[in-house]
Amino acid sequence: MRFDLKQFIRLLAACFLLTLCATSMLAQTHVVSQSDIHKELVNAAQTRRENQQKVKGLFSSNETRKAMEAAQINPERVDAAVSALSDEELARLASRADKLDRDFAAGRISDRDLLIILVGIAALILIIVAVR
Repeated sequence: MRFDLKQFIRLLAACFLLTLCATSMLAQTHVVSQSDIHKELVNAAQTRRENQQKVKGLFSSNETRKAMEAAQINPERVDAAVSALSDEELARLASRADKLDRDFAAGRISDRDLLIILVGIAALILIIVAVR
């Protein structure tokens, strides 16, 4: 075996560069900390829960339940379908629920109109879930 100085220097330089790159990669900090990620996940879960409560709250009155049953829509199935909606769909329906509550409280919508709208929303929820 012959000792080749050039080859030894190349090998030594390659090892040095690999070590330098590896330590540099290990020393990098994450752009987003784990506590920030955790906070965002908790906030997203809380927002989803609030949106679900808003949408399910639309269908909680006895009049609404009776109207859905008259339209042959199972209220329990609607409640289950609300849980299956995506975050975006749920947020959209929750904002509509807020608007309906405000309009009803302001007297812009009658009881009959509100029930018709709620039955329509329940049917829409079931269709969205069935299509997926």
